[in-house]
Amino acid sequence: MSDYLIKLNKVSLTLQGRSILKDIQLTVRAGEIVTLIGPNGAGKSSLLKLALGLHPVSSGQRICLPNLRIGYMPQKLSLPETLPLSVKHFLQLARGYHKSQLMNVCQRLNIEHLLKRPMQRLSGGELQRALLARALLSKPELLVLDEPVQGLDVSGQSELYHLISDLKDELNCGVLMVSHDLHLVMAATDKVVCLNGHVCCEGHPQTVQQDPSYLELFGKSMPAHLAPYTHHHDHTHGEHCDHSHESSHQPGDKS
Repeated sequence: MSDYLIKLNKVSLTLQGRSILKDIQLTVRAGEIVTLIGPNGAGKSSLLKLALGLHPVSSGQRICLPNLRIGYMPQKLSLPETLPLSVKHFLQLARGYHKSQLMNVCQRLNIEHLLKRPMQRLSGGELQRALLARALLSKPELLVLDEPVQGLDVSGQSELYHLISDLKDELNCGVLMVSHDLHLVMAATDKVVCLNGHVCCEGHPQTVQQDPSYLELFGKSMPAHLAPYTHHHDHTHGEHCDHSHESSHQPGDKS
C-alpha cells in the first residue's frame, strides 16, 4: 500500500505561455498537515488546483490513491443577496454524502443552530465552519483548504487551526492548506512549504524556523508561531532562497 495520498513528482505548469510552477515535488500523507506559504503570485492557488486535478500538469506526474476522496474548502464564497440559500440547503448541495452525516458533521462543528440561517447572514467564523462542514461531508481522505482562517481574528484563527488538527486526527486524513501569513501556522502544521513558482524551502516547522533562508524571509523578532508573514518577493529564489530586499509582501495581499 502506498505511503502517500497524493504526490506531485517534478510537476510544472505553464498557462498561456507563462511558467506558473516549475519542478514541484510535493507529498501529502495521511495524518499530516502540509501548509503552503508564499508571496503574491507564487502559484499557491494553482498548486491547489493541480492537487485537486482541476489543472492538467504541463510536465511531471500527479499521482494519487485510486478513488481518493477529497474535501475542498474554498478561500471564500460570494453569493448574491437575492439568492435564498440557507446553510442547510447549501450543505445539501454536496454530493455523495448520507443524510445522517449532515447532522453529525453539524454537531461536530457546532453549527446546528445555523442550519436555517441564510448563508449571507453568517459571520466570518460561522461561514468558515459552514464551508468546512461541506468539505467534511465526503468523509475526505485528503482535506484541501484554501486560506481557511481568512477574515478571522487571531483567537478565531487559533480555534479553527485546533479544530482542523483535531479533525485530521479523527479522520486520519491528510491536510493540504494554503496560508498567506504565519499567525499560528508554525504551531499548527507538520510541514511548511515556501513556494515562489518553485519550492524554495520546506521542512518540519522546527527545522525550517532555524534555517538561514527562513530567518531571512521571516525574521526572528517574534516567536515563530506568532511571527507575521512578510516575504520580499520582487526577486527570483535561488537554491537557498537568496533574494534581494527591495520590496516586501504584506499579510493581506492575495495570491
